[in-house]
Amino acid sequence: MSFNGAMSTAISGIQAQSTALSHISDNIANSQTTGFKRTDTSFYDSVTASGHNFHLPGTTYAQPAYTNNVQGAINSSPVTTYMAINGPGFFVVSEAVGSLDNQPVLLDVDRYTRQGDFELDRNGYLVNSSGYFLQGVGVDPATSNPVGDVPSPIQINRTFLDANVSTTIEYEANLPAFPKTVNADAAIAGSELAQAGDFAVDLTTSGTGVVQGGDESLFLDRSLAGGSITLYDNLGAPTQVQMRWAKIEDAAGTAGIGGGETWNMFYKSSDTATGTATKWQNIGQDYAFTNGQLAPAVNSATITALTVNGNNLGNITLNHGASNVTQFESTGGSVTVNSLDQDGFAAGSLLEVAISGNGRVIGTYSNGKTVDLAEVTLVRFNDPNALQKEDGGAFSSTQGSGEALIGAGGSIVAAALEASNVDIADEFSKLIITQQAYSANTRIVTTADEMITETLNMKR
Repeated sequence: MSFNGAMSTAISGIQAQSTALSHISDNIANSQTTGFKRTDTSFYDSVTASGHNFHLPGTTYAQPAYTNNVQGAINSSPVTTYMAINGPGFFVVSEAVGSLDNQPVLLDVDRYTRQGDFELDRNGYLVNSSGYFLQGVGVDPATSNPVGDVPSPIQINRTFLDANVSTTIEYEANLPAFPKTVNADAAIAGSELAQAGDFAVDLTTSGTGVVQGGDESLFLDRSLAGGSITLYDNLGAPTQVQMRWAKIEDAAGTAGIGGGETWNMFYKSSDTATGTATKWQNIGQDYAFTNGQLAPAVNSATITALTVNGNNLGNITLNHGASNVTQFESTGGSVTVNSLDQDGFAAGSLLEVAISGNGRVIGTYSNGKTVDLAEVTLVRFNDPNALQKEDGGAFSSTQGSGEALIGAGGSIVAAALEASNVDIADEFSKLIITQQAYSANTRIVTTADEMITETLNMKR
């Protein structure tokens, strides 16, 4: 091999090490960039000729070795809209190319990133610090199911959350075997019961029994509080509903209707204190118990046209579930309410947007409701290291990477950010090696030059 050939090989080595140095420089400069993926360097040789008894080296060149599939550390963040991906996958984002009427004009080409520092902009879009708009699919607030499967830029609607009329009350309770009402006396049989003959109107008539205003005091002394709950009409106006339980028959069949150990539930229908106006309304369902369990079972009951102070809320389903109203002994002799909830709510304004652990964008409203607004889309690639790097920590798909595949193997970590996968100590080690290799290649050039000079001097 000629001296010029040796110099050419050394010069290619200098160029290759310069390329490696540029990769190291880029890595160190972005060591604190969220979601940044370092670029390593792979060296390849090109041989001029090589055989059993001879070898003529050619050149070397450097090629980037991408680490898009190498995850960085995940660090928690106080910002509720930040997120990180634990495992493989990328967020789908859109790039803005301008604006029109104060709205962004987005490029109709998907980009991909792991830079999850998204925050709401003035138009309700989730945008990261590099200006990319997060994509996902909408969520039906009624069913919490995704709407469609084609991702698009997520835009949060800042309008009021519509009111939802109450239709169901979830109610679970234990009624005491011996209710300790005001009138209850263990020495007097039937003193704990609300007997029909004590009232002006038969309060135990199934479906129509009432307590009039003038009998309220008697009723309160012969019944137990069963909890209260706020229901909402179709405009979101709240209505407080109070409930009471009255035992109308004991095991001996002392009084009332039904077949032993029977209770009725009432709700307060009017604030009228006296007179013949209905004060408490029987819901029209007998709860008969045998050995502490309902017999027959009452998994639910319907309160027909539930009306409080003239406000008709319509039919309300009282859902108990399976065997979730019981009658076991209670030392306090009162009703123990184990579960009391309902499905209605008032209208509310948006207070906060956050990311949940399952990758949902959730909104918290002034009425206390938390609603799923959108679902963040994650995608994966068969060869993520073949993605094309773009500005701002984004990538675009290439023929080598393949198309984006919905459903990444990773999961979203809420209120967190993925750090760069650059290791400063490792980069400094590579920097020293690169510097030494560069210097060594320059020495080959100078040595070859000296040898050429000595060869020329042979003629003198």
